[in-house]
Formats: sequence, structure tokens, C-alpha cells
Amino acid sequence: MYQVKELVKDIYWVGGDDRRLALFENVFPIPRGVSYNSYLLLDTKTVLFDTVDTSVSPVFYQNLAFLLKDRPLDYLVVNHVEPDHCGCLNELTLRYPKLKLVGNKLTGEMLRQFFDFSHFDFETRFVQVKAGDIVETGSHKLTFVMATMVHWPEAMATYEMTRKILFSADAFGTFGALNGALFADEVDFEQDWLPDARRYYCNIVGKYGNQVQALLAKVAKLEISLVCPLHGPVWRKNFCWYLEKYQRWSAYLPEESSVMIAYGSIYGNTENAVNILAAELSARGVRNIRIFDVSKTHSSEILAEAFRCSHLVFAASTYNAGIFFNMEALLLALKEHNLQKRTVALIENGSWAPESGRLMRELIGSMKNMTIMENTVTLKSSVKESNRQALSQLAASLAAELVPAPAPQAAVAEGGVEKGAFFKLSYGLYLLFAKDGSKDNGCVINTFMQITDEPKRVGFAVNKLNYTHDLIQKTGLFTISVLSTDAPFSLFQRYGFQSGRDTDKFAGLSLHRGKNGIVYESETASAFISGKVVSATAYGTHTLFIADVTEAAVLSEVPALTYQYYFDHVKPKPTAALEKKKGWVCKICGYVHEGEELPPDIICPLCKHGAADFERISA
Repeated sequence: MYQVKELVKDIYWVGGDDRRLALFENVFPIPRGVSYNSYLLLDTKTVLFDTVDTSVSPVFYQNLAFLLKDRPLDYLVVNHVEPDHCGCLNELTLRYPKLKLVGNKLTGEMLRQFFDFSHFDFETRFVQVKAGDIVETGSHKLTFVMATMVHWPEAMATYEMTRKILFSADAFGTFGALNGALFADEVDFEQDWLPDARRYYCNIVGKYGNQVQALLAKVAKLEISLVCPLHGPVWRKNFCWYLEKYQRWSAYLPEESSVMIAYGSIYGNTENAVNILAAELSARGVRNIRIFDVSKTHSSEILAEAFRCSHLVFAASTYNAGIFFNMEALLLALKEHNLQKRTVALIENGSWAPESGRLMRELIGSMKNMTIMENTVTLKSSVKESNRQALSQLAASLAAELVPAPAPQAAVAEGGVEKGAFFKLSYGLYLLFAKDGSKDNGCVINTFMQITDEPKRVGFAVNKLNYTHDLIQKTGLFTISVLSTDAPFSLFQRYGFQSGRDTDKFAGLSLHRGKNGIVYESETASAFISGKVVSATAYGTHTLFIADVTEAAVLSEVPALTYQYYFDHVKPKPTAALEKKKGWVCKICGYVHEGEELPPDIICPLCKHGAADFERISA
């Protein structure tokens, strides 16, 4: 029986879940299974984006037949030749003999390696494309982004230009069966999926950080509404949060300041030392410590945690005058996957000739940008009091780097004002709309409040530099959309980082209008309020408007977006390229002012915030 799901009008998921497979690529355990994603576009021409593994081919063929009905399949876009995504290609050319295959030059070469096309005129039916080429299918346009070595050399992504959908091949994928929930926002992704997503990235793509960074730079230039990977959920909301993870992983930057401990123990004495160290670390305030026995835990899981944590501890017995062999295999895997930019501590054990510490130091020392702490803790057979003291000293050294010292109490003179105090206030984020004749405009504000209940009266402050401010001063009419946590970063780019004086912020949009004729945002807002201004008072950089409410409605039960949530989950984190610059960055929009000193009267040219919202870029 068919199992399809509509992404948007005319575009469908037609893949399948595999819960029987034990080892992905016959290497990586997948206890939660894996999904094989394929997507079908029904336009004047029909287009399939990749196929699936043969293990789920029966339901895949049923999905296609159900949607195509009596129509032919015109194109198959091959974003990735790997057999778990091309497994059904040969059969498709038999079922749809007029099918055209779309791919780049290397795609064509690799397809010939995998398949015998004696029944199919490959030379005339293969459409070779390169980056930036466009294929029109009717009302849709497809263009292509090369994703070389993410994680095969022929890999590419397809960007559907009309609906702004990125078919991303293996990028942004994850282990795990979908279990009916196709979209990432239908599940608690951070809780239920992030460990598998991290393990997928680190083990499948992790070696190729530079190539992933190159792809991210290309993706950053695209306006994206959906991201459709070949494994795992589709992203339609809050993709910037996941993109930030990819930026960190591909730059080999840790996600957390924490410790991952991996140990190889024969009779339990090395394990005992590790448990003592972990207890000492926890007592000193280190959190989210992870401990792994290299003889029981698959290296793919330990590798993923090594990507997560800033500090790593390797504890190993000496075995046959070498490193305990499961530990040696792990360290070689870390080196093979190009792990770098970590601080490492070592614990060795040996009953007569401890050698594992020296050998681990040599192996890790051959990796890039690794800082190895000086004093290796050496055990001889079991933990003695002197070892306990050495472990305690090691814990103190690690905690000194991981646990921030308490902030000194700020000394504020009587009548003085510390700017940081204002960041402790609870702010929301809102879209403010106004209109003058046929001209609509909108901007982002963070100061809006209810003043009285009878009559329903509200107040809000608007920067005088905003065009919306001028329209409200002129007409007295407005609507406010109370943004929800669904709001994507692109919304703030549209309304906050450009001026309506020279840009049509509503190009390509179809928004609702209130009874006062002014637009409001409904898809990513929890409520909207319309009103009429009864007074306006200028205060420095802003005007405070007081207004009577004329209309209000609840739009969704999704929680309202706060300033803190915006910073933590919506606004992209600084990239590796930004971290290399010297200067100041706007915390609101990311604009960079280069230079040693920040002008005290600076106004961000993008979001119009002042010097208080800039922070120095750390060297």
C-alpha cells in the first residue's frame, strides 16, 4: 500500500523506512533504523529526486504508481549515486523507458560503473548539468549546486527556484526511521534526533569539513523554505538552528564546554581511575560528562561525542607493549575523521612497563590543532593514593578551563547606569505594520505592552529611523503580529535588515489584512492586534505610541517568541570566518563593524540598533 506525504502543492515524499537494517554501510549500528527519502514533483513534466535502497523498493514503486497514475516519469534527478539512493534506478529505466536522467559529469561516469545500460540509451537520455544550469519543468525551475565530497565526489544539491526548496542529498541527513513524522517540527528534534544527526554527520561526512563549509557558503545565498535531505526529517521551520550545528561540526568547533572520557580497561583498574576523575569533575561544576568503554561502545558513538565536547580524556591500559587495541582503533578513527581543535588529557596503566600514554600522545600529536595537557596520569596496576591526588589535580586543571569563574559584582556608582542590566528585562519580538495609501511597510520591534484593560489600550516604542515609524505618525493606524517560536531568521532579514523606503518588503507575499486594511503576519505569529494611536511622545531615539485596540485575535497556540529564544535558537551563530575578523558585531542582526574602537554613536545600518547592542568579536 502506498505511503506518500505532501510537502507543498505538487511535491511529495515517496520514500520508505527501513527498521531491519542493523549496520548502515555495513559499519554503523542503527538501532532506530533509517529512512530513504525520495521526492516527486508533479508539474507539466514529472520529476523524481533520487530513488531509494532496494530494501524499501516495493513501497517506493507503489508510491510512484499512486501519484503518477497513467502519467510517464519524465526526469530522474540523481543528486547522489550511492546505492542506497540509486538502488532502484535500473528498474526505473525498465518501467519508464523514456525517462531522462539528470546529473553532473561525474554522475554520468559513476552511473556507468554501477549499472549495465544495455537496455537503455544512456548517451541520449542522460542530461548533463553543471552548477547554475536551469531545467524548466513547467511552472517550476530547477538549478543545481555542486556538493563535492559531501560525502562523495559527484554529490550535488538541487534547488527548486519557484517554491525555494533545497533537495540537499546527504547534507543535513540523519540516522533513524521517520515513523510517520516527516517534518522536523513534528518531533522534539533536539531531544529525540540530534544524537543520531550528530553521529550521522561526524561518521559519514565529518572528514570533509572544508567541503561542507564550501557547501554552506553556497546555501547561505539561497532563500530556502524547505530542506529535503535523503535521510531523516524535512526542515520547514527553524532551519537556522540546525545550520548552526553544521557550521560548528564542519569547522570542528565543539558544541559544548564539557568532557568526553573514553577508556580501555582489562580488569577494571583503569575504569576505576576514570570514575574517580568523573566524580572530581562533577564536584567542580563540570556538566554533561560522557564516559565510554571502548570495548563495549561502537566507535561511531564515541566519535560523535568527541565532536560535541571541547575536552577529551583517553585512558588506556598498555597491551602487548602498545595501546589497548580498541583504544588504538578509536584514536585512529578520530584521526581519520579529521577531528581537531580539542584539548586532550591522558591516563595510562601498565603493570610493569606503562607505554600507552607515550603512544597515545604520539598518535594524537599527529592530528591537527590538538592541545595535549602536559602531565599524563600514570597507574601501575591499580589506583593508589598518589594516583588519586594526580586525578584530582587533573580534574582541577580541566575544570579551570571549563567552568567560568563567578562574575565579579559590578560596582555601580550611585545614580550610575550599567547597560547590561537592561538585557535582563524580558522582551518579546513583534512585527509592526503600517500603511500610507497603497504603500505597505513593516518592521521588527521589541517593546510592546498592554497598559489598561478598560479601555483596551496598548503602548509600543519605535525607532525614529524606521520608515514604519513615519507611516504611523502620519496615519495613526497599525497592526502588531506577536511572533511565535516558529518564526524563521529569514523573517527578520525581510522586515528588520532592509528599509521599506527603497525595498518592497512584501514582494512575492500574500498576507492577511485586518479590518483597518493593514497587513499582518499570520503563519508564524501567535496573535495579532490592530489599533489607532491616541498619543505619541518622542523620547530620544524612539517615539512612544499609545493606542486604543480596535481588533485582536489568537492565531496559534505556539509560544510567543522572546528575545532570549531568538538569540538561542533563531539567530545563526557566528561562523568560523566571522571569528577570524577583528571588530564588533551587532548581536541583533550580525552586522560587523571592523575596527578596534566602536563609535559610541554608531547605529547599525541593518537593524538600526545602537552601540549597546554591539559586542567585540573574540579573537
